[in-house]
Amino acid sequence: MRTFLYARVSDAAQTLDHQKSHAEATGFQIDEVIADHGVSGVTTKLADRPGGRRLLDKVRAGDVVLCRWVDRLGRNYDDATGTIRHLMNEGVIVKTVINSMVFDGATTDPIQKAVRDAMIAFMAATAQAQAEATKAAQKAGIAHAKQQPEIRYKGRKPSYTREQFDIVLGMLDQHQGVSVIAKAADLSRQTVYRIEQDPAAAEAVLATWNQ
Repeated sequence: MRTFLYARVSDAAQTLDHQKSHAEATGFQIDEVIADHGVSGVTTKLADRPGGRRLLDKVRAGDVVLCRWVDRLGRNYDDATGTIRHLMNEGVIVKTVINSMVFDGATTDPIQKAVRDAMIAFMAATAQAQAEATKAAQKAGIAHAKQQPEIRYKGRKPSYTREQFDIVLGMLDQHQGVSVIAKAADLSRQTVYRIEQDPAAAEAVLATWNQ
């Protein structure tokens, strides 16, 4: 049995490193990391991503596909649920680092299957909702930035990346605690609080710095 960590990340290498170190700190032993950089999880299906195709080609029955959360597999409901079901049908177990979810196609008890399928649907739906919320926040942030008088000095560079910003918004939408979010995003509690209090302004800072 092999464990593959699949990561969909921005172009910042440290984000990939963080996802790997976070998984290892949680107790997972990773055999191989497969990643897609700068690919949309909303518009591009897993099977159409270079790393996603490689992952689907390499996994075999008994292997484990590990991801930070379901949204790394896809932020579109149909794609995320379809991907997880395809992997389970192939005998592959899907696990998440956040919340320690396990999706196993070998489950035979009808009640356990019902709970498993309900969780898959819920998490995939939440992933799509998060993507839509992030898009709305981006629009609001851009509008906020446009309303500000043009200045020569852009201010201090944000202490968070686009990827970290998305993690915070997503986990806030799941009503996760600030400490848990800070650890998952590798940010300070103060930064998470600032994003929570005014996501549009936080987005505007990223837009100002073209991130």
